[in-house]
Amino acid sequence: MTSLVRRSLLGSLAVLAIAGPASAQDTNRATAFIQATGQELVAAVNDTHSDLATRRQKVAAVLRRAVDIEGVGRFILGRWWRQASAQEQQEYLKLFEETLIRNLSARFGEYQGVRFSLGRSQQRTEDDVLVNTIIERPNSAPFALDWRVAEVGGQPRVVDVIAEGTSLRLTQRSEYSSVIQRNNGSIAALLQAMRGQIAQLATQERQAR
Repeated sequence: MTSLVRRSLLGSLAVLAIAGPASAQDTNRATAFIQATGQELVAAVNDTHSDLATRRQKVAAVLRRAVDIEGVGRFILGRWWRQASAQEQQEYLKLFEETLIRNLSARFGEYQGVRFSLGRSQQRTEDDVLVNTIIERPNSAPFALDWRVAEVGGQPRVVDVIAEGTSLRLTQRSEYSSVIQRNNGSIAALLQAMRGQIAQLATQERQAR
């Protein structure tokens, strides 16, 4: 799973996925949502006056508001969700949320000074809007990310991130499925791999202090 981590922008936001049926989405509402969410994340990343734990808490709060954790996790697990026990489902969702948060906080140093600007927004389907952004980091070439936004439970949510034409939610789903298949359909094997990834990210976070 480490290959996806390296490809992810701000780690956690690169694995977002749709939670389920969504309502028609207004382009202005979607754009305002991405602008506000992005500003909060950038502020947390660039807040050098707060300690790491405080910054992680800020990031966690933003992600919990921006993402339907259960819906996202269930989509990514795909058909394996139905094969998991209730206990495995519960642990998986907890690990999934922790992975999102740790992916970002482990890269605070890497993304110090990050900025973003809004590009064009367009209605993708009846149910979602694609909001383009340009991401800039010091000493790095700017790059574009498209954020797919839909309304889930009456609230706008990021439901996918498109980087270089690649849907990152589908990439994550493929990686998780591969882990399970390589282990003869064992959900427990995926959970163990996720725990290992979280431990690795925690180590990176400590080293970045």
